[in-house]
Formats: sequence, C-alpha cells, structure tokens
Amino acid sequence: MKLNLKKGQRLWFTSDTHYNHANICSSTTKWINPVTLRDFKSLEHMNAHLVGNINELVGQDDILFHLGDWSFGGFEQIQKFRDQIVCKNIHLILGNHDHHIGNNKDSVQSLFSSVNKYLDLIVKYNVGTPLQGEARFALMHFPIASWDNMARGAIHLHGHVHFNSSMRLQEGKMMDVGCEGNNLYPIDMSEILSIMRDRPVKSLFSKDHHEIVENYK
Repeated sequence: MKLNLKKGQRLWFTSDTHYNHANICSSTTKWINPVTLRDFKSLEHMNAHLVGNINELVGQDDILFHLGDWSFGGFEQIQKFRDQIVCKNIHLILGNHDHHIGNNKDSVQSLFSSVNKYLDLIVKYNVGTPLQGEARFALMHFPIASWDNMARGAIHLHGHVHFNSSMRLQEGKMMDVGCEGNNLYPIDMSEILSIMRDRPVKSLFSKDHHEIVENYK
C-alpha cells in the first residue's frame, strides 16, 4: 500500500487495545497469575480511557493503523468501539483475536479503510510533517524475525506481545507499537522515525543475508 500524506495529516500506529476485555482489566479479571493487567476501577473506565486517548491525539482526517486485537466481549463491541473513534481512516491488521473481522461477519470489514493480515506500507510525507521523505513499514500483528526490504531500512511494526516501554524495542528497526508500551496511547509516525533513524539493520537471526542491501539486487 502507498500513502501520500496531505498537508497537516498525521499517521498514527497502535495495537492490542483489547477494548472491553474483562480479563485484562484489574478490577474484572479472572486470570490466575496474570502477566499483564491494566489498573482501572471498572471495565467501562478502561474502555472510556482507550477511546479518549485515541481521540485526544488522532484527528478526524489523520490515518490510524491498528495492528490487531481490536475488541473483546462479543461481535457488537467491534462497531461500538469504532463508532466512538473520530478518525475516519482506520486500517486494521488482523490479530489472533479478530476472528469476526477476519471472517467479515455481517460485512464488518466495511468499518475500516482496509483489513489485512500483513501489509507492506510505503508512506510519502513531503508536506505538512516535521520530517520529509519516504518511509517503508512492514506491518503485522505478530513480531517476525526478518521482513521484506529490511536492508533498505524498512521498519517492522508489530503488536501481540504487550511489551512495556522499556521492552518495546528489539534489535534493529523493529518495534512493538502495542498501546501497553506507550501509556495506552497511539504513537505518531514522526516519533517512530526519530527513534529508528540511527538503529542498525539487524535481523533476529544470527546469520541473515537480507541484512545486506546488495543481496536484494
């Protein structure tokens, strides 16, 4: 997919909102020895917080890529969450819990600008942004060890693992954009590019010929 950002338009990423997921909320969980919980006094409080954080940053005409695990607690929660978000342009990368969206039950995919399992995204941002140029992203819900155009600087963004801010960066140009690592907020493309600018091209494999740009030719 190729995107040309318009003047003043911003691009945001998030993942693993888990809207209406009772077991990830500290006051309603039934999990035994949970690793990740969100400290909210009620499920409704958590839901309102997630919606408020997105709407606080992401404008109506901005673009938001959500990298999976959209909502829980029944099919109707998919649209309930979507209807509260003011952004008109939401692209979804399917997570392991997005079964109804993946199956397109009752044409629910029409709530989103696009729905994919994996996406090679090229963004041109030569107007109206702090940085200028072209960026390439490999988007998937799950973290992967090696990705297309890695040697040319493509950045792999993922979710799934719910890492906190101290763990969201792995080796090379790879980042967990799940909301857990960003205080339950989306993260702006400009911030991601700034973080990734000086990071090396590095696969999670010890020997990967895709780290060398000449091997793409």
